[in-house]
Amino acid sequence: MKLPAHNRYAHSAIPTRPRYEWPGGKRLALLVVNNIEHFAYRAGIGSDVTGGSPVQNQRAYAWRDYGNRVGLWNLLDMLDALDIPAAHNINSAALEACPEIAPALRARGDEFVGHGRSNSERQDGMWEEDERRLIHESRDVLAQHAGVAPRGWLGPYIAQSANTLDLLREAGFTYVMDWPADDQPFWMTTRAGPILSVPYSVELNDSPALIMRHQTGRDFAEMIRDQFDEMLEQSARRPLVMSVVLHPFILGQPHRLRPLRQALRHVLAHRNQLWVTRPGELADYVAGLPAGTIPGSEAL
Repeated sequence: MKLPAHNRYAHSAIPTRPRYEWPGGKRLALLVVNNIEHFAYRAGIGSDVTGGSPVQNQRAYAWRDYGNRVGLWNLLDMLDALDIPAAHNINSAALEACPEIAPALRARGDEFVGHGRSNSERQDGMWEEDERRLIHESRDVLAQHAGVAPRGWLGPYIAQSANTLDLLREAGFTYVMDWPADDQPFWMTTRAGPILSVPYSVELNDSPALIMRHQTGRDFAEMIRDQFDEMLEQSARRPLVMSVVLHPFILGQPHRLRPLRQALRHVLAHRNQLWVTRPGELADYVAGLPAGTIPGSEAL
């Protein structure tokens, strides 16, 4: 049977790949990636604290706005206290609406990652020219606020059209986090050249876990601990990437912040065994590995 295929990467089973190490001989990389989002008022799409089929009313808007008014600052205080570098998937509209955000992220040296204009829209249903415009607009606003153009991308709702990878590579992006197919990075093909897929979890991600599956903050903290303990053990056999995905309007709530902090302390108790980094730094390191080391790199 011939199924529809994407032709962006070839199959690769993780035990068959070459072995390599992260900097300093580490075998497990830790990425903490936070999503900073801005939503339209009473319009478009978006998350709702009550779960699926969200209603775009003042309650849903205000709950999400809590993330940029309060939750983000709770998370940044925690990341500072734990000395964790972070990357932020940022709606360009959030930087225009909330002028305090960009300077705070720049002061931490954190990475700005393209995340569309707003999470009130998705790009997977757009015409190619409209999607190109969205990508360029998001890139240019982030560059203005960060002082450097973003190199990574995560689409709103982790959604892509059939043309997204091509458009991103043509716009100067060098890695994406929209393809949760692996615990290692791998190269993908575009009409403009290769682009790297960096692992980004849809499992260890507070939005599907807490909003869609109605798990608790303590459930999520237990997921972090279990994921880490298992991946640390597995990393004795091969290098791996563990990503923890946060949203300020969800994990920035005080009652969820406390178990999150406890879980991250558990992880960081093993800091000497970890490469605690950002996705852009990981992508740079991978790009410097010999051809044939990373799946899809044979022809690079």
